[in-house]
Amino acid sequence: MSSASVRTGATEMAVAGFGEIGERLRRATVLVRSQNRGSGSGILWSADGLVVTNLHVIQSIRPTVALWDGREFEAAVMARDPGRDLASLKIRASDLPAASAGDSSRIRPGELAIAIGNPMGFVGAMATGVVHGVGPLQGLGSQSWVQAGIRLAPGNSGGPLANARGDLIGVNTMVAGRLALAIPVNTVREFLMAGSPNAWLGVTVRAVRIPGDTGHERAFGLLVLEVAQGSPAANASLLPGDILLGTEEAPFSGLKSLSALLGGPSARLIRFEFLRGDYQQIRRVTVRLEGQGVWGSGVAA
Repeated sequence: MSSASVRTGATEMAVAGFGEIGERLRRATVLVRSQNRGSGSGILWSADGLVVTNLHVIQSIRPTVALWDGREFEAAVMARDPGRDLASLKIRASDLPAASAGDSSRIRPGELAIAIGNPMGFVGAMATGVVHGVGPLQGLGSQSWVQAGIRLAPGNSGGPLANARGDLIGVNTMVAGRLALAIPVNTVREFLMAGSPNAWLGVTVRAVRIPGDTGHERAFGLLVLEVAQGSPAANASLLPGDILLGTEEAPFSGLKSLSALLGGPSARLIRFEFLRGDYQQIRRVTVRLEGQGVWGSGVAA
């Protein structure tokens, strides 16, 4: 087995079999394309064609998945979780080189981290760095993140973050300052066990902190990044850039608040409170949530 010298900042580490580890991760990383929405990355979770990615990567009901060997498949969307920005896809393929999932509770600062993805159209690009920490970040609610000093770019979202052994420790999701943020692999396991919430809203959101001089007590919200065409959110005229504060009954306290709300009865009316443009004025809108089922020609959540 070969070894390689990996430079991360001012530290140089010798990693046995690093070339083989990188190649194994590349084969477990897929290219995910959505109609008219560009492309991102995904992870082969199991050998029978289960793929995990970020929800914001897929905004069509029938995305396509391209494997390392050039094969392409139309994928079915199995589950979506807007609160955790996760989605699972299924392709009709078998004997695939699935990633080896690790345990994100065992991650320690200073560990080597490896990211694989498809940034800016470069398929299978690899970047390395070190883990800075694991846990929530100020301004992003209570959700835990694997925080690593790795440079990511558009197209890396949904790809794997792995340790020096090549075990998956997170799903690369976004950049905050100079840190790459990944959803911990243990959170991904919880998502796959739970599946989709019962109801579907049709938004991709990110936790944000509201400026303190707005004239109201709401200090936390969920920034709407994208709204799926034809979704309940779109039908209620919610727009990217709106900040969901909660419902008339209770404010959102974190990303899990939205997941819990969608986990209730499927088809029902919800009165949301939100901000648009003017942080001083709280707006309200009634949204008719829809249950799980077929939307167009594919499964939506």
